Amino acid sequence: QVRLEESGGGSVQTGGSLRLSCAASYFSYSRYCMAWFRQVPTKERELVAGVDNEGRSQVADSVKGRFTISLDNAKKNLYLQMNNLLPADTAMYSCAIVEAAGVGACMWEFGDWGQGTQVTVSS
Repeated sequence: QVRLEESGGGSVQTGGSLRLSCAASYFSYSRYCMAWFRQVPTKERELVAGVDNEGRSQVADSVKGRFTISLDNAKKNLYLQMNNLLPADTAMYSCAIVEAAGVGACMWEFGDWGQGTQVTVSS
């Protein structure tokens, strides 16, 4: 059973920074994708940023230029560096992993999810 443990959330003021970490264990995929999603009550879950273990990455337009995703393949740790945070970034952030169906094919409906870490940005 895949295990994902997130950490690094907290409360900051507008313009502040946080670094989220996700430690993944108990999997043996040769090709996989990991990502950060966020969700607030009454809204759908949003893909913030994703990466695969072959170096391909994507970042949502809403956070481009402010957030950076990185993957330590050796440690199987996923990170999200969040700079210049805004109140609109307030959400529960969750880490996810899925075995890639093909090159860059990350089908998140089949993924495993962590419990999440709360990020709150005050104005």
